[in-house]
Amino acid sequence: MSGDDARTLDPDFPNLAPEVVAGYRNAPEHLVAEIIDGELSLMPRPRLRHARGATRLVGKLVGFDDPGEGDPGGWIILVEPELHLGPRPDVVVPDLAGWRRERAPAGFMDDAAATLAPDWCCEVLSPSTEEVDRGRKLDVYRREGVAHVWLVSPTLRSVEVLRRHDLGWLLVATFRGDAVVRAEPFDAVELGLAGLWAP
Repeated sequence: MSGDDARTLDPDFPNLAPEVVAGYRNAPEHLVAEIIDGELSLMPRPRLRHARGATRLVGKLVGFDDPGEGDPGGWIILVEPELHLGPRPDVVVPDLAGWRRERAPAGFMDDAAATLAPDWCCEVLSPSTEEVDRGRKLDVYRREGVAHVWLVSPTLRSVEVLRRHDLGWLLVATFRGDAVVRAEPFDAVELGLAGLWAP
């Protein structure tokens, strides 16, 4: 690599092609920019129905992140955090992600992006994102040691609960409709799914 080539590399992303980093840094605000396997992915921001499902799910999990009396606590749960995972890195933005508090280092919340892999990720599926969410992003989450992933489909009114396994992802449960469920890793409390699909 010539000296001229070296100067074009972004110091924050020296293992990524300069044009990929430029596309990521200059992405329009109405798009979600991710980098997976060194390739830039630009996706439209979620539709309102999608965003509402994610927001309502956060509300149901609030006792884990901001516990009141008798709530389990023990988690940091964030909406659309930017994750920089792996040596290249892969830059992904799950709809929701959670870290067990005992794993979060001092200053964790001061960074613009998380380099510590979450313990749980949730992807709210839409036609434009489902292929990537079920494929390449799941591969990144598994490689980085994410223990659980939820795939939430507002269209099918379903929640798939996946647990990381040495051989791949284990489908622990699929919950549908208006069921009241206990879903790992948040199985300390019952979650009513009906509110996720309400208009």
